[in-house]
Amino acid sequence: MSKRHLFPSLEGLVPKALRGIVASNPRLNLDETNRVVFDSESPRSIVSIISGGGSGHEPAWSGYVGSNMLAASVAGDVFASPSTKQILAAIEAVPSDKGTLLVITNYTGDCLHFGLAAEKTKARGHPCRMLICGDDVSIGKAGGSLVGRRGLAAQIAVLKVLGAAAAQGASLDELYDFGTAFADQIVSIATTLDHCHVPGRTEHGALDEDEVEIGTGPHNEPGYRKLSPAPSPEALVKQILTYCLDEKDPERGYVNFSPGDETVLVVSNFGGMSNLEMGGLVDELLQQLLADWNIQPSRVYAGCLETSLNAPAFSVSVINISSAAANSTYSLDQVKAFLDVRTDTAWEAVAGSQSNPQRRPRADQIVQPPVEEKKVIDDTEDLKIDAAVLESMLRSACAEVIAAEPDLTKWDTVMGDGDCGLTLETGAKALLEAVDSRQVAARGSVVEVLVELEDIVEGKMGGTLGGILGIFFVSLRTAVQENNGLAQTEGTTAVWGKALATAIAHLSHYTPAKVGDRTVMDTLIPFANAMKSGQTFEESVAAAVRGSEATKMLKPRLGRATYVGVGADSSKELPPDPGAWGAMVAIRGLLSGV
Repeated sequence: MSKRHLFPSLEGLVPKALRGIVASNPRLNLDETNRVVFDSESPRSIVSIISGGGSGHEPAWSGYVGSNMLAASVAGDVFASPSTKQILAAIEAVPSDKGTLLVITNYTGDCLHFGLAAEKTKARGHPCRMLICGDDVSIGKAGGSLVGRRGLAAQIAVLKVLGAAAAQGASLDELYDFGTAFADQIVSIATTLDHCHVPGRTEHGALDEDEVEIGTGPHNEPGYRKLSPAPSPEALVKQILTYCLDEKDPERGYVNFSPGDETVLVVSNFGGMSNLEMGGLVDELLQQLLADWNIQPSRVYAGCLETSLNAPAFSVSVINISSAAANSTYSLDQVKAFLDVRTDTAWEAVAGSQSNPQRRPRADQIVQPPVEEKKVIDDTEDLKIDAAVLESMLRSACAEVIAAEPDLTKWDTVMGDGDCGLTLETGAKALLEAVDSRQVAARGSVVEVLVELEDIVEGKMGGTLGGILGIFFVSLRTAVQENNGLAQTEGTTAVWGKALATAIAHLSHYTPAKVGDRTVMDTLIPFANAMKSGQTFEESVAAAVRGSEATKMLKPRLGRATYVGVGADSSKELPPDPGAWGAMVAIRGLLSGV
């Protein structure tokens, strides 16, 4: 697997790529600050469909913005979900009188950030629903009992039919129900010859020359199993189709295929497969589908639908569109018509040729988001401490988080997609910049610092950890404002105890994680409980340290770590949970700065 790249670093690459992507379609605009690509001609009279996720999967999702498909897309950092703030900017960019449907793949970070954006949108009085798509059969029903099936490239077919239905006037609820019925009839699995290489990173996880990995994810996650020696193409395809179509498999019999059912075959190139081999793969799939399963797909879509940078890998999906129609209000002919409706998006690369209309001037396509007004903090709702101490605590915490980044990245690469360390480092550097350039600690205002942290997390920190911290800091800031009066009667510790307990309770509405699940909650909950019980700050920090240390002995129960890397093998020694450790380092750093 080549580690060479035209761009040797990810620095600035995502916005640069988005500028290049919108150049090919004169309908598209780019909110570069929020990494939102949107259709400048999206009508208010139809439901706005929005999707998105981490970068590195292009053309997903910016490539699917246009007529009869997405109204907007939003891009996070490479392999990390976009932030809540970014998603809200996408929703505001394409207002609709009929509501907004967010359609995402089933990854924890995406679910958290898009879910919070949906809740905020509904709270503002705008109809909004969220559809979560999961089609991967490799995890199995037992392994995915809590997290569900993760999403692969067949979600693009869901976006295609929903976009066409929306253009014909379907309501928000009709689209949600149809999308659910369609997504439920998909089975998929991915296979890789090697993992992708992320520009600027040293971890790679290369496979041996005579290995193939089956059940891989699109974020460099290790697969369900390694096959060594590598099977022949014919034997590999046989295994792939058996995993997808064997209805007697108690772990993977997700979809029933009856004689005469019409189906769709979707084959996505992860970015590193040659077109020559992709053609051969599609041919072998079609041969075995007919010979072994009596299935003749009525539609075949093959190409780079959702990639994983330069990975020499692919995913295979089979969709039972007869059952999808039977479980929806649309006929089979209507479902096929939705698939056939032309767009001006990257979908046409797998469905047929498209024209290339005259480009618009770049200045017309690159737009700036509205400037947000600075939040005014009421002194009666603020909590003040010595400004010099506050600044010292923040600088110490940020410095320790930045120093821990290499270890956090290494551990998260073993357990997941490797974004935890960089996510926390991004937040720490942004907070230091705010301390230096805007003097956010100069007044000794705790609420001002928490507001700054909210903005940093929502605007710059994607991924699962960013989603959890975003909800946590919003709740913590609100609770500090509501309980700051306790400082006069019971002391500052009482304010923090009450506020932290409230924030943890609110966070429980969005994640089922508890102590013992090997997540960031193994640090946050013991810390909050200690503060709530009246223990000193030093004692509470010690509780956080013990909680993070304990994750070395815990088997993952939630998130990607439940089915990838050493987390899926209980016989191997585990590193500490990166999120729990990173949170502990930050909390311990606050104490060091006192």
